[in-house]
Amino acid sequence: MRSIRTYLLLALLAIITLVTFVSLLKGYQSSIEKAQQLFDDRLKNIAGIIANANQDTQPRTAGVFELSPGVFFQIWSDDFMLLAHSNNAPLIQLFDIDNDSPFNDINFSGYRWRSYTLQDTTLNRWIIVGERDDIRYTLAENVVLASIIPIVLAIPVAALIIWVAIGLGLKPLRELSEQLNNKQADDLSPVVMRETPKELTQLVTTTNALLDRLNAAFLREQQFSTDAAHELRTPISALKVQVHNLQTAHKFNDQEIESLALGIDRMGHVIEQILALYRHSPDQPLMKLTPLDLCAISQHVIAKHYDQIALKQQQISMVGEEKCLIKGNKFALETLLDNVILNASKYTPDSSEIRIGIFQNNQSVKLVIEDSGPGVEEHDYDRVFERFYRGKGDQHDSGTVGCGLGLAIVKHIVSIHHATISLDRCADLGGLKIVITFPK
Repeated sequence: MRSIRTYLLLALLAIITLVTFVSLLKGYQSSIEKAQQLFDDRLKNIAGIIANANQDTQPRTAGVFELSPGVFFQIWSDDFMLLAHSNNAPLIQLFDIDNDSPFNDINFSGYRWRSYTLQDTTLNRWIIVGERDDIRYTLAENVVLASIIPIVLAIPVAALIIWVAIGLGLKPLRELSEQLNNKQADDLSPVVMRETPKELTQLVTTTNALLDRLNAAFLREQQFSTDAAHELRTPISALKVQVHNLQTAHKFNDQEIESLALGIDRMGHVIEQILALYRHSPDQPLMKLTPLDLCAISQHVIAKHYDQIALKQQQISMVGEEKCLIKGNKFALETLLDNVILNASKYTPDSSEIRIGIFQNNQSVKLVIEDSGPGVEEHDYDRVFERFYRGKGDQHDSGTVGCGLGLAIVKHIVSIHHATISLDRCADLGGLKIVITFPK
């Protein structure tokens, strides 16, 4: 069912049309019968008038009377002599004295006629009057149809009135729908209607209860994220300090201590990535988007990680226009750039090259990240965005330990900003090429 309004309109029109058709059919039949009875009474009256107005008992030499072609009369004597007749009446006897019914249907001159026979016992005569059946039915139908046609024509008018009435009746439902549709992602306030119909009271109550539970759930998750970030980072930091102290004491094997330090670093990296994944999930309703300069954010992130990139003797360059504005969240975009730039640095060998390009047109802003590393196999272009998936397993060819969450986080942030991301092979450097297109 696509529209309740259309369904109700069609259902009501179907019921009205059916009831109207049955009533009109019955009314038509009844009206035709009544009209025929009135016409029969008129014939009877005409015969009585002729009997009283004409007292002839002998045939007239000029006994022909001009009448309309739709009616006729004859006057016969008791010995069946034609005394007078209308100009359209035949000269033959049109009645049967043995027939008990005064009304008969006869045929002559190519038409069917309804006749009435009156016996004048005072003057011993027979008066026969009649009229054409087709004219009688035409007159009756015209009278009946004149009353039926307005009823039929009223159905479209009724449809318009019903359409408007249903629209007014469904107005509270539209108001509720508009309120829910106009709510922002961070608006979990209750729905308030000026006049809530009885039929929508339970729906509004249930909707508000659901919004209240969602709001409470999001607040609990936000608090959990904050608490988890604090509680997990503290022991990791303490472990790093203790490992550093062990290394300075020179009482343990440096290789074992280094493996332990790498494990702690990896644990800290996984925790940070999981927390970042949660913060930037598209399910989070509290993400605020404001106008930001993507070039300025990119420069800030490059400067933040420049020392780490320089340790591997890698060259990083950025090409972009002076100002490229997009609507986004600053912390989320910084996390996105952290992941793609650090990934490019980690998975490319020493003395390699990384390029950042930012280009804009009237519709979009493109962020392009290219490197000279080994790249990603084409069949893995879609799978690398899955959580915890790594193309070569836990240990990449580069020997870099990862958790498979970096590009999943990037994908989430791209979705939040209504952008698109694609992977390709860089034609110049031979490594991975990431293209992210933001709406302007």
